[in-house]
Amino acid sequence: MNNHIRALRKQRGWTQSDLAEQLDVSRQTINAIETGKYDPSLPLAFRISLLFAARIEDIFLFQESAGQ
Repeated sequence: MNNHIRALRKQRGWTQSDLAEQLDVSRQTINAIETGKYDPSLPLAFRISLLFAARIEDIFLFQESAGQ
């Protein structure tokens, strides 16, 4: 799943560690989400949307994979 987390984080001047601390996750989790290697749980997606004051669907871009 693609997302805009890296851009939103950089707009605020936050490092991955800064964001991870605010969300109570590891920096590696933030990196994996930003690079599309990990899709956050629904509760984490809600915390991300609240932190950035944006709708989940404005942060995460759902794309169905072929064959579904």
